[in-house]
Amino acid sequence: MRTAPPSAGRLPVRILIVDDHPVVREGLAAMLRTQPDFQVVGEAADGWESVELARRHRPDVVLMDLAMPNLDGAEAIRQILAAVPETRVLVLTAYDTDERIISAVQAGARGYLLKGAPREELFTAVRLVHQGQSLLHPAIATRLIDRLQALRRQPLAEPLTEREVEVLSLVAQGLRNKEIAQRLVITERTVKFHVSIILQKLGAGTRTEAVRIALERGLIQLVPASGHHE
Repeated sequence: MRTAPPSAGRLPVRILIVDDHPVVREGLAAMLRTQPDFQVVGEAADGWESVELARRHRPDVVLMDLAMPNLDGAEAIRQILAAVPETRVLVLTAYDTDERIISAVQAGARGYLLKGAPREELFTAVRLVHQGQSLLHPAIATRLIDRLQALRRQPLAEPLTEREVEVLSLVAQGLRNKEIAQRLVITERTVKFHVSIILQKLGAGTRTEAVRIALERGLIQLVPASGHHE
């Protein structure tokens, strides 16, 4: 699928490049700059720097390698999306193992492209991800679905406690941390702690994903909140 560059006058796609190899970064930057609708706003050499530059520049698309020093790519993706939720992440890496793919997608990556892909394929991938679409090679998508379904069928290594189930049930109802704290008569900080443990136990990258996994596993039931107003 080929996408055409946007018409004149539209804002360019602002891109942050993340790779620990300077030659790769320079090559990608030079390649992307050949496109009139692309603007490279920064280059990061490690995971920590990628998070810092994402906060500073708020790019539309982050091109992310997964094998990064200081902070691995998947965790960098999580932190970038937590800080700049509107950013879309496209993984560009030499690794195509199931674990790498799953960790990147669970962290929030919208696309996964292998290094060495033709330049036109990269340009198309950036535009598609920027438009809000997801991009996975069919073979990779099939492996990902099979692996995630297998993971869902496996018992949790550490089951949720009764309190964690209560917290997650209220999250599923759309309550905020402050509202959950009031409902359970605990501090908001305690709620945040429970949520972080829940995400870890379920292998989820976001609250929404945690709720979905818990519903699929039958750990909670979706009950509409009573008397809750935005």
